[in-house]
Amino acid sequence: MRRSAIILAVSAALLASGQDLKTAQDLYHHTDYEASLTVLRGVKSPDARVYFLMGQDLFMTGDYKPATECFQKALDLDQTNSIYANWLGRAWGRRAETSNPFTAPIAASHARQYFELAVRLDPSNREATGDLLDYYLDAPGFLGGGLDKASALAQQIGRTDPAEGHWAEAQVAERRKQFDTVEDQLRRAVAVAPHQVGHILALARYLAKQGKVQESEAEFAQAEKLAPNDPFVIYTRAKT
Repeated sequence: MRRSAIILAVSAALLASGQDLKTAQDLYHHTDYEASLTVLRGVKSPDARVYFLMGQDLFMTGDYKPATECFQKALDLDQTNSIYANWLGRAWGRRAETSNPFTAPIAASHARQYFELAVRLDPSNREATGDLLDYYLDAPGFLGGGLDKASALAQQIGRTDPAEGHWAEAQVAERRKQFDTVEDQLRRAVAVAPHQVGHILALARYLAKQGKVQESEAEFAQAEKLAPNDPFVIYTRAKT
């Protein structure tokens, strides 16, 4: 009887925490981060998912240090989770952006390390490869950035997602001011994945920037044909 009572109590607690997590997730998706945090802080035995969502809530409210701590707890409990590692890198990245000049390099190095870990854990995690690519493109060499690293990562991306790999190669080529290569790589991305609107928009924006207005308009028309009335397509065309 006692064992049954313990099992029932544990099951009830797990069910309650699961319901709390679902409620908190709904609040998060409705951008009510403070309410989501309140629910999560009431969970008696938080697991990795709870700590991760707490970290997201804190990140969205600009509390980057406690967000880092929550993401670290989530990763400690689930050490193979690429998503947790990537968000931990993002939190360290925000801390680098908001820190003083003495502590920012340390935070930036942590960001790079966790972005790299996220990619190692799951090379197909597009958010992780995108964040790491941005880091390599933007960070100076003494903080672990560099165009050679970005180029190597672009090639790695291309092995699992050819279209995304071409897009990444275009980003590297643009930093190197190899403008013909940029256009070629963007066209290759569209050719490999002709139904992915994002790559068509990237090509359209670049053509417009190069003054190739008619070609740009043709790409925008193709994007609108594939995704009629899509707000992002309409906004991107208007902005361009």
